[in-house]
Amino acid sequence: MNPEFIRTLQDLLPQIQGYIYPNEIEIHWGLLIVVYPYITGVVAGAFILASLVKVFNVKEVQPLYRLSLLTALAYLLVAPMALVAHLGHPERFYEILLTPQTSSAMAMFGFVYAWYLMAVLLLEIWFVHRTDMIAWAEQETGVMRFVHRTLALYSRDTGDRSVAFDHKALKAITIVGIPSAFLLHGYVGFIFGSIKANPWWSSVLIPIVFLFSAIVSGIALVILLYMVLTPLTGGKISMRCVDKAVDFLFYAVIVDFSLELVDFIHRVYQSEEEIKILSEMVMNKLFASLVIIQVLLGMLVPLLLISLTKIFKRRFALNEDLRKMVYFIAVILIQMGIFATRWNVVIGGQMFSKSFRGLTMYKMEFGGIEGLLFAILLLALPIMILAVLAKILPPWREMHGADSGDVEVAGS
Repeated sequence: MNPEFIRTLQDLLPQIQGYIYPNEIEIHWGLLIVVYPYITGVVAGAFILASLVKVFNVKEVQPLYRLSLLTALAYLLVAPMALVAHLGHPERFYEILLTPQTSSAMAMFGFVYAWYLMAVLLLEIWFVHRTDMIAWAEQETGVMRFVHRTLALYSRDTGDRSVAFDHKALKAITIVGIPSAFLLHGYVGFIFGSIKANPWWSSVLIPIVFLFSAIVSGIALVILLYMVLTPLTGGKISMRCVDKAVDFLFYAVIVDFSLELVDFIHRVYQSEEEIKILSEMVMNKLFASLVIIQVLLGMLVPLLLISLTKIFKRRFALNEDLRKMVYFIAVILIQMGIFATRWNVVIGGQMFSKSFRGLTMYKMEFGGIEGLLFAILLLALPIMILAVLAKILPPWREMHGADSGDVEVAGS
């Protein structure tokens, strides 16, 4: 028998409670499967935030528009890496596209991903930056001139008709992109919710909960990036923009919290045979990650903090730095809470026995392909890609309010 497997069993066996089947001792979907829905959620949420500008004409969040698109692209490029790395034979990943099975939800992800990447996000980013890339290429020399000319497909047309066509195309792509973003992340919840044999996952509300938590994570991350990057690039944070984005974040968190509460009440009301073991799992194995981090720190505290800025609006309007600090803390806590949500869904669903008589434990490795170090690298990689994208397609002018003629209105 594999010596490493024996060592794993020796570590896990003392922590097992009650009776579990032999094949349930070791948890097979580990940290990479936790990272995957977190990343796809950010993609969907960032795109929804960008759509507020183009589809719903919310001009206050215009400084976040290009940053949202680049953030969505950076995270989308990394999204499949967690799944591919988790495969026993990652070198065969392309076979899922060459021999598609339409009845497989996992296989259809490849096509949803390709559609969203090429037909939605790349097209929208190209139309947004086409005239800018032409202008940049005219002023540049060397490599960047070549890069911008190539990315613009050697287009030089900046006439009124072509610009008008760009705007129409942008709106159409964004409208198509909204259901595509919902589909990209909704399918993750769909997969978990469809597993009827697992009562922790099997719920009709899971896909909807995943969608709203995705919106929450994407909006919160873009606000966080905006508040960090704007001062670093010599700009001034537009509180008019942040206030409006936080308004949307606040309502999204309320809906997300309400959905999770309804799901919890429904499970308790049903009180099926699994309720005892699930309660024991929550109180013993997931208390810190679910009750403390997900619910208390990730939802209730941010809701309280943002509520305070609304209840004492006049006082917070006079102290802009205090408002910034409250928002900054809230979005960081929300990111922690959403990651804990993914952890509790993925790991929690594998911690109890299908006999409903025992609990196992997840042993996280530090190194290796399924380890903590690789997961941290995957979470950091989108930020590195975003830095490269921002170098090629700088969003700073819009973030600093130069394109929108943003006028600061404190506390508005």
